[in-house]
Amino acid sequence: MDAIDPYTTLGISRDAGDDEIRRAFRKLAKELHPDVNPQDASAAERFKRISAAYDILGDPPRRRQFDSGEIDANGEPRRGFRHAHTNGRSAGNGFGQNDFSNMFEEMFAGHRHSHNAQNGHRTASSSFSRRGQDVRYTLEIDFVEAVTGVKKRVTMPEGGVLDLTVPEGVSDGQTLRLRGKGGHGLLGGEAGDALVEIKVRPHARFSRDGLDIHSDVPITIDEAVLGGRIEVSTIGSRVQLTIPKGTTSGRMFRLKGKGIRNAKTGVTGDQIVTVRIVMPQEIDDELAYFFSQWKQKRSYDPGPR
Repeated sequence: MDAIDPYTTLGISRDAGDDEIRRAFRKLAKELHPDVNPQDASAAERFKRISAAYDILGDPPRRRQFDSGEIDANGEPRRGFRHAHTNGRSAGNGFGQNDFSNMFEEMFAGHRHSHNAQNGHRTASSSFSRRGQDVRYTLEIDFVEAVTGVKKRVTMPEGGVLDLTVPEGVSDGQTLRLRGKGGHGLLGGEAGDALVEIKVRPHARFSRDGLDIHSDVPITIDEAVLGGRIEVSTIGSRVQLTIPKGTTSGRMFRLKGKGIRNAKTGVTGDQIVTVRIVMPQEIDDELAYFFSQWKQKRSYDPGPR
């Protein structure tokens, strides 16, 4: 359903206080509840609208988000805003979900029991239960944490905490779903989920391509010419890499199984090492003389420029 401005839906002004909001909702809820109007589809639709409106205005933090334009009348973030939002009530503020459910239990207890005995109607809880809204959150982790996995404690905007296990191999932008950790359900409805979007901070030496890790490794002139064994950093360890004689800057070497492991499939990528020849900071006379003599005898064409 398309949401209407919640203030208009409840028939209150934008500067209405918490008590006025609560009274307006209670009055309309008594008139429109499905147990009172079991065959009236229009009343049921209006009841959904006032419940959605109160879901925003009855919670001070969400009301502030709506008033500031962060969320729309459906409770969804507006374009350009990335703040987390939740259907759960903040502790100690406004009218909580338990109070919300208790209100209906109090308002319709007698009516519910009467209908149950005479006509077999469903209870108020079952006739309009609603799933809780999903909670969205963004979590930043280091590159190495994304590769190896990590346990994190996430503090939600309303003050609650979530203990989250980030699996190894998680990628930037991936969303982890924690079922049942979102907003409370209404009148017996199941809780929503917590959706945690992962943001991976860049690493100074490593980058990612699928399950492969890429890194640049500096080598000296003599290592490039004479070859040899050098020590290379991988995630969590250092390994030996053999450099052949005459290695050109930009040549790539593959370290099998030193990439990222996919937690679901068990497949592990490789690390791709690109060597870069780094000149000495100072070219002394001996080195300059050697190459000037070498050039006269063995100059070569490196290719098109």
